[in-house]
Amino acid sequence: MRVVAERAQRRAAIRALLPPVGRSLPWRLLGAAAGLGLVLAGVTRLVPGGSGTAPALVLLRSVAIAFALGAAFLLDDPARHITAVVLCRRALRTGLRMVLVVPLAAVSWTGALLLVPRGIRPPAEDVSLEAAVLTALALTTAAAIVRCTDEPQPGPGVAAALLAGTALAMLLPGRWALFVAVGAPGWTAAHQRWAALLVITVLLGAALLPEPIRRRRTSLRAPRRSQR
Repeated sequence: MRVVAERAQRRAAIRALLPPVGRSLPWRLLGAAAGLGLVLAGVTRLVPGGSGTAPALVLLRSVAIAFALGAAFLLDDPARHITAVVLCRRALRTGLRMVLVVPLAAVSWTGALLLVPRGIRPPAEDVSLEAAVLTALALTTAAAIVRCTDEPQPGPGVAAALLAGTALAMLLPGRWALFVAVGAPGWTAAHQRWAALLVITVLLGAALLPEPIRRRRTSLRAPRRSQR
């Protein structure tokens, strides 16, 4: 019975958190990133006869970067110092933010893939893996900043780091290359590296979600001090 009661309390807490968490999300930035991605993907249909697989791959990678830049602002919370004393764990609040954005990300990315004509569309699974890794890197970097600093809006710094990291990744030598052309000998090996990077990033991001114990204790003591 105790387990059932705890589950009921958890569900009630989640239902209570959904509206405020939803209102705090940067929907304009996320919508702008999704819209830009769809526009970029739609460029492939503006060229008579198609633009070719290589340009389509470049455009889809640009779409992935646009989505990741939008995700970089997902953990921005101007009221962070107020919500720090909320009894609900930060991992739950952050998880709800991600869950609320998943439908938008899924629909936008699917729409971008479908906008590219089938004849010139790069392998959808491999390009989707690249997009997932870029988004995961943005979220994990934001989670690291939130955990290790008091910065309420890590988005701009994460976006700048993501752009710089992507530019550097394009310069990696063949043995370590991530951005490989379709049909190149290293395509399969590159996406094995993408898959390994995704696993590492997700595990690291999950480890960064909980609030540090010391900071949590300090936050819980803060209201008592203010009442004196």
